[in-house]
Amino acid sequence: MGVDSDDGDFSTGSRGGNGMTIGAAPIPDDVLAMIAEGRHGDPHVVLGGHPYDGGVTVRVLKPLADAVVVRFSGGDVSLVHEAHGIWVGVLPVPEVPDYRVVVNYADGVAHELDDPYRFLPTVSDLDLYLFGEGRHEELWRALGARTMTIGEVSGTAFAVWAPNARAVRLKSESNGWDGREHPMRQLGTSGVWELFVPGIGMGAHYKYAILSAAGEWLERADPMASWAEVPPATASRVHTSSYVWGDEAWLVRRAKKQAIHEPMSIYEVHLGSWRRGLSYEQLADQLVAHVRETGFTHVELMPVMQHPFGGSWGYHVTGYYAPDSRFGDPDGLRLLIDRLHQADIGVILDWVPGHFATDEWALARFDGEPLYEDPNPQRGWHKEWGSHIFNFGRHEVRNFLVANALHWLEEFHADGLRVDGVASMLYLDYSREDGEWSPNAYGGRENLEAVALLQELTATAYRRNPGTTIIAEESTAWPGVTKPTDHGGLGFGFKWNMGWMHDTLEYVSHDPIHRSYHHHEMTFAAMYGWSENYVLPLSHDEVVHGKGSILSKVPGDRWRQLATARALYGFMWAFPGKQLLFMGSEFAQESEWAESRELDWWLLDLPDHRGVLSALSDLNARYRETPALWAWEDDPRTFSWIDGDAAGHNVFSFVRRSSDSDDASQLVCVSNFAAMPHHGFRLGLPHTGVWEEIVNTDATQYAGSGVGNLGRIEAVAGEHNGQPARADISIPPLATVWFRARG
Repeated sequence: MGVDSDDGDFSTGSRGGNGMTIGAAPIPDDVLAMIAEGRHGDPHVVLGGHPYDGGVTVRVLKPLADAVVVRFSGGDVSLVHEAHGIWVGVLPVPEVPDYRVVVNYADGVAHELDDPYRFLPTVSDLDLYLFGEGRHEELWRALGARTMTIGEVSGTAFAVWAPNARAVRLKSESNGWDGREHPMRQLGTSGVWELFVPGIGMGAHYKYAILSAAGEWLERADPMASWAEVPPATASRVHTSSYVWGDEAWLVRRAKKQAIHEPMSIYEVHLGSWRRGLSYEQLADQLVAHVRETGFTHVELMPVMQHPFGGSWGYHVTGYYAPDSRFGDPDGLRLLIDRLHQADIGVILDWVPGHFATDEWALARFDGEPLYEDPNPQRGWHKEWGSHIFNFGRHEVRNFLVANALHWLEEFHADGLRVDGVASMLYLDYSREDGEWSPNAYGGRENLEAVALLQELTATAYRRNPGTTIIAEESTAWPGVTKPTDHGGLGFGFKWNMGWMHDTLEYVSHDPIHRSYHHHEMTFAAMYGWSENYVLPLSHDEVVHGKGSILSKVPGDRWRQLATARALYGFMWAFPGKQLLFMGSEFAQESEWAESRELDWWLLDLPDHRGVLSALSDLNARYRETPALWAWEDDPRTFSWIDGDAAGHNVFSFVRRSSDSDDASQLVCVSNFAAMPHHGFRLGLPHTGVWEEIVNTDATQYAGSGVGNLGRIEAVAGEHNGQPARADISIPPLATVWFRARG
């Protein structure tokens, strides 16, 4: 009969030969009980093979076994049950040999297994030192589940940080989810627990059982897991990438560039609702084709990190190192990114370091105590989002986050990260009333530890991955968000311009007859446009939760709504700053976004909605071929108003130029947000000669009214609006036109 147990309380059973096999290394019964009950911090000192008294004592923990045999080159040695499900025997050799364990259970089958307790630690002292210092830049190579071969033995090394735990066990398919067979060892004072298990490989499911300081067994997923079960299942999975990348040419080109000096028009995507039911592999065909058609330079993916609740859109993360398994395995995401790169499309990933999900099987109170979260509730709990806030000042937590950012940049070849909720990280009083927050060491409201984390993140990312960019979603007036860290800034490459977004959407929401009273909502952003490097975002947050789509924000009939959308995009694509547009807006999605259903693709069967898509595609094409719109984005000399005060006409006109003021590189943008055309409108121009009309969002091919200038205008000498030349032009209703000097 097997030796059974209940919650770690093993029946004693019988001992062999006066309570101990002759020659076996003696171990006190209370120590054996601790091993069996999972309360021993270093089971390897008892289990496995240990030279003693001229032989090798082998102990094996198999509480449900009927018989256990050790098999080695010298033959088979039967073990006897010693106590608490531990079996012991002596091999008549002086040193520990290569051996296997043969276990017989009630099924009558002999199971030959390798012994995890005969292997040295798989985490090095240097790994532990760097982690303790918060400086292990490739932490995913030390912790988590890593397949490896030791000698000729293949298996998986498991390592998890749980410094407050009294013990940790591995639960997996290999032990029938009975963690008693696989207690883990604690590596010194690092708080890291480790175990190499032979025979466990690709795809295996596992969890950790953690004995808290309060004596409670907790079941947790692996914080460093590279793969996870599909929700609502919660186990972690072993994964080793076998993907062969094909984007080397892209990476070589990227390393020679800086994003601020390159074209960047971003298509923001929620994978689950772009089209329903697609895998990463299917998205690699369909999404890539759509982005190529529309001409965006980059795709920004809303969080693809593992999260249990789809309605969180990915912003309440449980698996920071694991891609969302709803769409396939991690190599599927690699394929999607690779295919985008091969189509000359960059990839930005949304990343959420400011807070994390409360699910009890994930990071929350991971080892029974506040660990990843700040123990101070005034710093560790996010009122607005109902989630935990990371302990930014703890070395290991900081390391977890910085290494996680590097993981997505390096293991998945992401070209950038958009950091969510930066403002909530920077301010101790964010979304808190008086008395609900504590000042920093200097009495201020700045979260100094979070600032240091962000600076370390950006500096490290750029050092290791030239050509990448880190983008801040930051909505306050914090100074120096995109200033280099060596000059006291946060080091971000770009900052979302939330003020521009709010002012612009407010302006177009007014009826054209009233827009003259709100004219400077559209011009105000130019007052501060070079205080940071900006992205102009019309993101998912603006088309959800009752806010309506871009189209529905605009008053008037359908023709006016669609025309205004085209005019807005024309204005936006020429205005200083990179552009971001949420999916569906490229063809004027009618209803607001909901993550539970896919976009209204049927609208593309309607000529007027197809016209919006065509207009945007042409804007992207003209944008890419016009360096004046992007190559010197950080130089205020590249922008000037021609007339920013034509409120009575609802007209805005400005010029974009290269930093060297080369006439041939100049582009003039004129936008009319009135519902009527302006004929004979006198426009100041930077120089005389022919200017080609390269964009007209009112063109008939876009379902517009066709008002225009027959493709060209000619400027003559004569000062107007402070410009040395002028031309009388036709400006279509609710439209934007671009003019480029003929070279």
